Amino acid sequence: MLVTMVWLAGRYEASQVQDKLERDTVGAVSEIRSALARNMQDLQALNAGDVALEDWRVRAAELLQVRREIVRVEWRNAAMRLVAHAETPYRGEYWSDNFREESETHAVAACSNARRTNAATYSPSYFQLLGEGLGMELMEACQPLQHQGHFVGYVVATYSLPNILSSQVSKNLTRNQEVSFTEPDGTRLALVGAAWRGTRVFSAQQLLDLPGHTLVLRMDSWHRAPNVFPNVLTALVTAMSIALVSVLVVLVRDNRRRLRAERDLGDALAFRKAMEDSLITGLRARDLQGRISYVNPAFCAMVGFSSEELLGLDIAPYWPPELAQEYRQRQGRRLSGAIPTAREGHESVFMRKDGTRFPVLIFEAPLINAQGQHTGWMSAFIDISEQRRIEEISRASQERLQATARLATVGEMASLLSHELTQPLMAIASYASGSLHLLEGSGNTPVAQLTGEQAREQLQELVAVMRKIGFQADRAGRVIKSVRDFVRRRDQSREAVFPQELLDAVLPLVRMQARKLGVDVETYVAPGLPPVWCDVTMVEQVLLNLTRNGMQAMEAAQIVERRLEVRVQAPEAGQPADRLVFSVSDWGTGIPDEVAEQLFGAFFTTRPEGMGLGLSLCRTVVEQHGGQLQHRQHQPRGTVFTFTLPVAVPQ
Repeated sequence: MLVTMVWLAGRYEASQVQDKLERDTVGAVSEIRSALARNMQDLQALNAGDVALEDWRVRAAELLQVRREIVRVEWRNAAMRLVAHAETPYRGEYWSDNFREESETHAVAACSNARRTNAATYSPSYFQLLGEGLGMELMEACQPLQHQGHFVGYVVATYSLPNILSSQVSKNLTRNQEVSFTEPDGTRLALVGAAWRGTRVFSAQQLLDLPGHTLVLRMDSWHRAPNVFPNVLTALVTAMSIALVSVLVVLVRDNRRRLRAERDLGDALAFRKAMEDSLITGLRARDLQGRISYVNPAFCAMVGFSSEELLGLDIAPYWPPELAQEYRQRQGRRLSGAIPTAREGHESVFMRKDGTRFPVLIFEAPLINAQGQHTGWMSAFIDISEQRRIEEISRASQERLQATARLATVGEMASLLSHELTQPLMAIASYASGSLHLLEGSGNTPVAQLTGEQAREQLQELVAVMRKIGFQADRAGRVIKSVRDFVRRRDQSREAVFPQELLDAVLPLVRMQARKLGVDVETYVAPGLPPVWCDVTMVEQVLLNLTRNGMQAMEAAQIVERRLEVRVQAPEAGQPADRLVFSVSDWGTGIPDEVAEQLFGAFFTTRPEGMGLGLSLCRTVVEQHGGQLQHRQHQPRGTVFTFTLPVAVPQ
């Protein structure tokens, strides 16, 4: 009953609004029809009696000043030729002669109907462009003229439909509603007024039947929702009913939201549990007192203890006994906040339940709850046993490959060593033979029996020969020592060494092969360079491999001018200032593009007798020192290999 009463009250108020709108529409149509009839009388009075053209124009101008809805008045003869015209003073020129010619057909049609009916006739409305993108909906009205019972012409008035609405409809109506002319099919032609946009729209239509044309006057009014409270009692009961229904709706919505939240929470917990169970990373949570509050299955499998054995403990059974005291102190510093959180993690050693030790990588972070409070610590553990085993295998393999490469290098240089050692050994033999000859004496007179000046001369010659023998022996020893130091396997250790010392260590071996291949070796070390921090043996191997590759490239290409240049200099602008640049340049044919793509690959070589390990090991050594081995074309020909080594920091 309450709903019905409220609905009937709303219907009643809506009907009242609609009835008022209907009455206003009928009244507006009546006013417009009366105004148009008066206008026709005034138009007919323009040609009353014998009026001159100037007088007609004056009367027409006065009429246009009073009748704003008329924008143009024309006096035409019986043949529809224009005699005189006048335009409204309230607006500039509506159209030019060309525009009027386009709309003249409407005036001709209206005048034809007026001549046939001998009464004022209206034409259908049309839209007239006025230039500059503007336009207006217009309508022609034609009044036939008679003088002493004879037809003498027409008076044609051009109406503006928007002006008709603005001047003939009451301002009270257009202040709070929209008034418009429409065609019978609903097409809107002109509109005045601006109404407040409410929640309900009321519309009323009324026909404006004119001779020759019919328009529809439409009024649209927007109102708020009708007042649904006819009295205080109804308002009170309705308010209580609405409150009760509102509470019921809120409870239903809250219950649905609660059920949906519970389902989402269950799904989220199940998803998190499945995700934690599938992880291979161990997770452990501790409270602020250091007690274990959570472990995932991966952590239990890692240490060999079940979650029941670990939860609630503050002393972990997976700590090795020899490291338990150190771990306990570190945990105390962590809980007190003395150790900052490290994003890169730290390594430690754990003990499985069977007693075996294994290395782990630990990442720890504060555990923050939804309220932003620090409630403990969360740790992630990664078993790096396999990683350490692979690194050890890789390191051992790298050392074996380096030793193999050094031995292969010495094997290739065996023939050069024999040639290089032949010269000092032959010189030693010659000097020894000459010494023996001096000792035995010339002319069958031994040295011991000589006296005076002759004996001193013989002794001086003998001393010079012995010095030459010592020099040649020392030369052979240096060659053998350089090869022995290069091949000898030793632990990787870095030290500060000047660039010139690195070059001096490998130059005997380089020059030995250069003399055989006819290569001119040039070295340049920029003055004042600081020492570099490196593994001397490994860097010497890099320099030796690069120089040998350059010489072999020139030999294989049959280059006549064979030059090899080794340079050490400071970095250029834009490069790191804490490094020195080493470069090895040859005058060969360069490196083709298809070879350059796989030049540093392991076991790739362009020589039939090569192993394909030289450049690969060189790149590994340079990268271990924090540098990068690169190559580029050398001008006018050949290739330049460059790498950098760090400058030694003073201790």
